[in-house]
Amino acid sequence: MKNKRTDLSRLYHAALQHFLKEGPSASMAPAHELGHQAIALGLETLDLARMHEVALVSLVLPVYSSSTNDGLMGRAGLFFAEAITPLEETHRGAREANIHLNQMVQTLSLRTHELATSVEELKQEVAQRKAMEESLRISQQTSSDLLKKSRELQEELRQLSRQLLSAQEEERKKISRELHDVIAQTLTGINVRLAALKTDSTVSNKALQGKITSTQELVEKSVDIVHRFARELRPSVLDDLGLIPALQSFMTGYMQDTGIRVSLKAFAGIDQADGNTRTVLYRIAQEALTNVARHSQASQADISVQNPDSGICMEITDNGCGFAVEGKSSAKKNNRLGLLGMRERVEMIGGTFCVESSPGCGTTIRVEIPAASHGESPPSQKLSTDTPSMACL
Repeated sequence: MKNKRTDLSRLYHAALQHFLKEGPSASMAPAHELGHQAIALGLETLDLARMHEVALVSLVLPVYSSSTNDGLMGRAGLFFAEAITPLEETHRGAREANIHLNQMVQTLSLRTHELATSVEELKQEVAQRKAMEESLRISQQTSSDLLKKSRELQEELRQLSRQLLSAQEEERKKISRELHDVIAQTLTGINVRLAALKTDSTVSNKALQGKITSTQELVEKSVDIVHRFARELRPSVLDDLGLIPALQSFMTGYMQDTGIRVSLKAFAGIDQADGNTRTVLYRIAQEALTNVARHSQASQADISVQNPDSGICMEITDNGCGFAVEGKSSAKKNNRLGLLGMRERVEMIGGTFCVESSPGCGTTIRVEIPAASHGESPPSQKLSTDTPSMACL
């Protein structure tokens, strides 16, 4: 019996191989005959299914590919269906079981496909969540850095505010001392002398003239001090004559007070710039030279005002000791407020401000104002103040 089943299995294998090889034109008769032989041997549908499975594994798997699998499996299924037809005619229950088995196989295949799809979607979701977590981590770090920077800026703003209030108070003290110690005392002296002249009726005409002359000198001294205060607060020559005469006037007094030589080179058209621009350039030069006198230990400073591309570029250089622009060295309390004030003035009219310096190499302050920020383009004629009266002030 066992040998007969083995022989039938070989016949089934050969018939299935021939059927698959012949293609769609192959006859179903061999499969039907195999079914009758299985009935003669007393075999059931399940026995024939095992033979079909063995033959299918041997024939299909060696040539398996995604492009040929469906076609071979389908045709092999037709062969098997024809082979079990005689059995189904004899065993209706086996036929129903086979239908149920096919349905289960189809259901299992569908579930397998759905599971594979779910796994792929899960992988994508995991990847998305990891990307979101990384993005959130970076966002949190960025927020933390911004918060830290904001706190640092707030603290810096508080420090600068304190320096500003201190500088304002010092300036008020200076003006108050000047008014009290110089002008008030001079006016008191004038009042005393006038009172003496009023009560002294025996004074001779010559002595009277001398006292009047000395009193006039005190008046002139007071007037000069008042004028100096006015020039420091707002030089009238800047409004009346322009930037170049204002700078020349300031440099003359600056040289006399500090002993530092200063030269000025500027193009004549600078005084055609608008009032705000001229005021900013004057204040930058004034503050920069003040810093030179206070901190640089320089003996020479140079001011250059040029008009590249119809704009304005002013540079103030000195041969002093310089300082480290980057890092904490650039934030010295004695000059930080001045640099910040200059930067704010320049940026207020749409310009750019930079400082170039290093220890032992002097300092250069550069102000650049584009043409659109100061009105009409100035003429290209140049004016040099390196004249005998103005050179190396």
